[in-house]
Amino acid sequence: MASVTEPRYKQTQAWTWLRESWMGEWSRSWRKCRRELWAWKECESVVSPPVQQILNSISVLEAQVPDSAEVEKDIEAPIFLLSTGWRAGSTLLQRILVTDPRVLLWGEPMGEMVIVAKLAEAMSHFISPRNLQLWKDQEDPSAASLPTSWVANLYPSSRDFRLALRRLFDQWLGEPARRRGFSRWGFKEVRLGATEASFLHWLYPKAKFVFISRHPYDCYRSLADSHWDQVYYRHPDVPVDSAASFARHWNRLAVAWSDLPGGFPSCHIKYEDLITGKVDFRQLESWLDIEIKESVALSVSVGGTAKRSQLSWYERLIISHEAASGMRSLGYSK
Repeated sequence: MASVTEPRYKQTQAWTWLRESWMGEWSRSWRKCRRELWAWKECESVVSPPVQQILNSISVLEAQVPDSAEVEKDIEAPIFLLSTGWRAGSTLLQRILVTDPRVLLWGEPMGEMVIVAKLAEAMSHFISPRNLQLWKDQEDPSAASLPTSWVANLYPSSRDFRLALRRLFDQWLGEPARRRGFSRWGFKEVRLGATEASFLHWLYPKAKFVFISRHPYDCYRSLADSHWDQVYYRHPDVPVDSAASFARHWNRLAVAWSDLPGGFPSCHIKYEDLITGKVDFRQLESWLDIEIKESVALSVSVGGTAKRSQLSWYERLIISHEAASGMRSLGYSK
């Protein structure tokens, strides 16, 4: 039954026929095309600091107070599951990993606040050479001469800074997991990439990072077909509401993983391999030091959304252009 709020002409049989005809389909396709092309023109990119930039900041901090002995005694080994954005299979893999009853992976905790990304950005723009030298030359805070010394720039140690940041995650995510009886914790996120992983690795040197990707065409098709109207990288000012904004987000996350230094504790899994039985879960559980019962999670389908068999030509055009470098980096074809 037609809504009484619709114009009278939209309540006629002629209008119903027109809407369901090829002309109606063409009109809807044209409006969607126009919207996507306009969004592409107006889209603003989120820029993350380069991986090397945050690594340089970390090396400066570690040079202040080396704590290699403390790292060796550290037994905390969270698992961070990161993804190339939405609909890449991260929730499925999250469910697989928590089949170990000792493991709890939180799901995108306060994700729209991008807390980790903001902290990583602050770390990347760390300290000027002048203030670094002042830090190195500062008076001992416990010295008797402190009242008569230059104390305008007086910092606690870099060790205290690192532990303070780590305490945020310990109290926010670690302690609630332990109170519930879990000995391992971590989280799944769709907004974070290699720069943020480098930051988390500095806080937790024994952390493990699992990175899952999926072809951006399929990711966007699944997201667009889900009719999720409010998806944000950062709320409320950075929505992901078009093929262009999604592709740039996907590409930014995909590209940076190749910039991590050799030996970084990460594992890359493709969604395409996950659903076709090509992932070696025995190797994965050995590396993570957990026990995985993948058949339990894989036996249930949760959250499927894609309805179309393929994207429209303009969606493929936009994504292939905006995600080209990430697709090359991860081995996806156009």
